[in-house]
Amino acid sequence: MLIVILFILIITFYLIVERHYSQWQRLGIATDDSGPIPFGCLYRVMKKELPLGLVFSNIYEKYEEKFVGIYMLFKPAILLRDATVIRQIMTTDFGSFHDRGVYVDEEYDPLSSHLFNLKGQTWRSLRTKLTPSFSSGKLKAMFETVDEVGDKMIRHLLEKVPEGGTHIVDVKDLATTYAIDIIGSVIFGLDIDSFSNPNNEFHLMSDGLFKNPKSNVLQQIRHVMNFICPPIAQLLCRLGVNDPITFSVRDIVQRTIEFREKNGVMRKDLLQLLIQLRNTGKISDDNDDSIWRSESVAENLKSISIDMIAANLLLFYIAGSETTAATIAFTLYELAMYPEILSKVQQEIDKCLTEHKLRAGGALSYDAIKDMKYLDLCVMETMRKYPGLPFLNRECNNDFQIPGMDFTIKKGTAIIIPLFGLHINRKDLIETSWIIIPLPICHLVKVPDIVLLSAWVW
Repeated sequence: MLIVILFILIITFYLIVERHYSQWQRLGIATDDSGPIPFGCLYRVMKKELPLGLVFSNIYEKYEEKFVGIYMLFKPAILLRDATVIRQIMTTDFGSFHDRGVYVDEEYDPLSSHLFNLKGQTWRSLRTKLTPSFSSGKLKAMFETVDEVGDKMIRHLLEKVPEGGTHIVDVKDLATTYAIDIIGSVIFGLDIDSFSNPNNEFHLMSDGLFKNPKSNVLQQIRHVMNFICPPIAQLLCRLGVNDPITFSVRDIVQRTIEFREKNGVMRKDLLQLLIQLRNTGKISDDNDDSIWRSESVAENLKSISIDMIAANLLLFYIAGSETTAATIAFTLYELAMYPEILSKVQQEIDKCLTEHKLRAGGALSYDAIKDMKYLDLCVMETMRKYPGLPFLNRECNNDFQIPGMDFTIKKGTAIIIPLFGLHINRKDLIETSWIIIPLPICHLVKVPDIVLLSAWVW
């Protein structure tokens, strides 16, 4: 009898698994079968043969259909290939795809409650509150801090690379230190100098996040489940499986906020704006006289918590530091490979500095940087060739019928947008009539609006 029951259970389990991993075939759409059950398209990632971004790019190149059904372990998803459909999803119909379908637990893990993870109205409300932080006026006010970090880098280079002879400089490491110091100053409000003190607390935290992450097996599983299966990630969190780095960030933020409020310190940085949001419920407009001032109120009247401030600052740090450093390094590499373009960039920079009268010893200005149009095109072309994010993930919030096709993406379906595949597909780039980037680093190319969102997409 026991054998019969066991046999029935095995058959039932097999039928459930078979049905789950054949849903795309039953719907009659192209399905990627590059990996065995249950790994699906993650098989080569699990074997450490390819990163996930290249796996999605390979699937993009392999098929001709507008979309392809894929499986990421036990998570079914649709990989979109058509640039026109992707553009519509990310613009006109963005209201049906604003969620990412990743782990978030506002009650038990408030440090997960940031713009990347939040869903629905909570996401929309926080996004509305934070949007004024990135106005041109506020970015212009923060530019002085950025320029100071640039001066520190120049002094460091002058000491490390004296005149004469040949010198080897690790540009990626230099750019990483530069990005870390800028973000540490402009976002976290810390006065750090990683060029002269590379072992400071903030720089060591960065190494823990990107270079030498020290995590046990459960933490690694938790990181994967954040994306593949949020309920399992939530269970692991409630069992105490957390990342110690995120809590060290919270400690830094709490100490800084308490010091500022106790001593009346005011700085022109993002943290100051978030303190203002916490105390007053909003961020002032650029024309407001009290733009950087934040009056303290009773704790029970605070509009957002320190945990939420820390979570979003950590998000901006993760999203901005490595992508910025990589873009700087790759841009310098491409310019070195094309001396004629490097010469044109240098001429533009000299012209802008002269026009803004900076050669006489004046400080570099925000307006001077904005006038460097050709340099901006070089950076955008670099982002096309080496996108900061190789793919985007979304979740369908409402049933959505793909234009021109008799197929509806059901609510709750995961969506993958293979940015890297789109960026390097010459045919798709030429056929899309969007904005033209007249930059001959590679070729004259037409770049869809969507690819310009490869570093910051909310």
